[in-house]
Amino acid sequence: MKDNKQQGNADDYLANERTLLAWIRTSIGIMVFGFVVVKFSLFIKQMSLLLGDKSLSQHKEYSGILGIALVALGAITTLLAYIRYRKTEKQLNEGNYKHSSSLIVIIIASIFLVSMLLIFYLIKAT
Repeated sequence: MKDNKQQGNADDYLANERTLLAWIRTSIGIMVFGFVVVKFSLFIKQMSLLLGDKSLSQHKEYSGILGIALVALGAITTLLAYIRYRKTEKQLNEGNYKHSSSLIVIIIASIFLVSMLLIFYLIKAT
């Protein structure tokens, strides 16, 4: 008896790899942004020491925490992207692909939360 499930073709596998690479680029971008936030915090601290103005470095701990959180979010995005890639590959091999947007929802919610924290930080710092 022939199975009526159809396995994915080469285009499906290549699309899955392109999607993984897009997620990897996204995670690298998130990590770079986190790195910039942390380095900007260190720059502000050095400028405050150079200028003798302690008010510049009042909120440095918040930007450091947010920067580290962004780097961690980028790392988690990489891990989740790989898990999604493997799951999609398995579904294509079995011929029963089911779309899932859970990774997108998680990343969007996380970035939105970090954005709100950055907005709050910037309002409080000015």
